[in-house]
Amino acid sequence: MTNRKIVVGVMGAGHGARPSDVALAERLGELVAREGFVLLTGGRGVGIMAAANRGAKRVPSSITLGVSPSRRAPAEAEEEPLPDIDIEIFTGMGDGRNVINVLSSDVVIACGAGGAGTASEAALALKSNRPLVLLSPTPEARAFFESLGKVYVAESADDALELVRKITGE
Repeated sequence: MTNRKIVVGVMGAGHGARPSDVALAERLGELVAREGFVLLTGGRGVGIMAAANRGAKRVPSSITLGVSPSRRAPAEAEEEPLPDIDIEIFTGMGDGRNVINVLSSDVVIACGAGGAGTASEAALALKSNRPLVLLSPTPEARAFFESLGKVYVAESADDALELVRKITGE
């Protein structure tokens, strides 16, 4: 028997995230935390990442994990610390950190339209046999990722969390 917590990776656009996707991510982060899962994001203070972490922090017992593209802590890099991330991992890998994001997650949720980074994380999830949930994808993204492998599709944060429960057996 293990007490290991389920890690849910929430991926999505940083700058340029659609407001509707930001709202979905914030709700999803809160639901993930209420379920007692660990929330993993790309560790930046913008867009989907910031919204998911902000939502999770509405739950006092939440655990948020940010996998940062930079190699230095904010205090060393003259950046603002991110108050909604409990544990930051500084990779120094830029977008290469996407591999860490995916392989550290038990389930990957690609939230909204995203961009090239989100697409790479979704493709890496499929390639590494990580369950992939597309939350409110564009029709084009849905068709593309369904052509690559098994994906789950949700239109709401609540539906996405229900899929995570089914996938993990929690």
